[in-house]
Amino acid sequence: MKCDLQIKAVNNHFKKKYLPQIILFVLLIISLVVISFTSPYFLKWYNIKNILDQSAINILLGVSMTLVICSGGLDLSVGSIAALSSVVMALAIHSGFSLEISIFICILVGTICGLINGYIISCININPFIVTISTLWIYRALTLVLTNSSPIYGFPNEFSVIGSGSFMGLPISFIITLGVVIFGTVLFHKTKYGKYMIAFGCAEASLKRVGVSVNLYKISVYVFSGILAAVTGIILTSKLNCADPLAGYMLEMEVISIVILGGTSIKGGRASIVGTLIAGLLMGMLRNGLIMNGIASYYQQLLVGLILIFAVILSERDKLCKGS
Repeated sequence: MKCDLQIKAVNNHFKKKYLPQIILFVLLIISLVVISFTSPYFLKWYNIKNILDQSAINILLGVSMTLVICSGGLDLSVGSIAALSSVVMALAIHSGFSLEISIFICILVGTICGLINGYIISCININPFIVTISTLWIYRALTLVLTNSSPIYGFPNEFSVIGSGSFMGLPISFIITLGVVIFGTVLFHKTKYGKYMIAFGCAEASLKRVGVSVNLYKISVYVFSGILAAVTGIILTSKLNCADPLAGYMLEMEVISIVILGGTSIKGGRASIVGTLIAGLLMGMLRNGLIMNGIASYYQQLLVGLILIFAVILSERDKLCKGS
């Protein structure tokens, strides 16, 4: 009897922890097979590279958004931070700074933006939704002011390698993203920091009682989000060879979609970096399949909306099951 209860407990734990990722992976394979029948070019290597390249941005930001949402927070300003940091980098390059210094300035801007978000949320105790939707508009407005609403062109040739180059057949943008995924997975599953992120989403008061510096940890999450938003800005600018003040517009919606679809609870306390990776690849593949079949862009927006609502329903499935 005791053995049966232990087996049942293990099975329940497995289902709760890994079932969403297994379902996603199966959906990924099914989608791959179905779309490959609709287009003879879908499984060509150059198109697979396109999918990886197109998915890189969402997955990259998805790693930080996973940590943010898991800790009970939300960051709606990542797209605006990406645009602002890339524009400052472009202005630095045009002012005569070296490419390395300009990239450092870009990441510094992202860090400062994340620090501002984290400080207001943690230390002044303002709701993350209110703070980041406000800074979304503030950072975007600053970007438009700095550029006078006009894109900035003209970058060194070596800069384009970041967004358009490849290494060992893989896009460099995706290699950067894979590195961040590996770092995030280790951070999340193998360190005390990751355990605290999960605990913040469901037992923040308990952590405060045992003396954990909750504010410091929460600020660091938004700083990490700001840094990855800046890296996103670098990749987007390199890919387009242009610092566009409207770059990253509505990017946060897609990122939140893949994070929730990947198994992260919108209320915090449960998350999966691997799930975010699979969901990002699934989203990129579906988008690519729609484009290859000549389906209009507004249907792609419909797809994102449907995936988001489906992801939220999945995220709340435990609550719905208990209610029934």
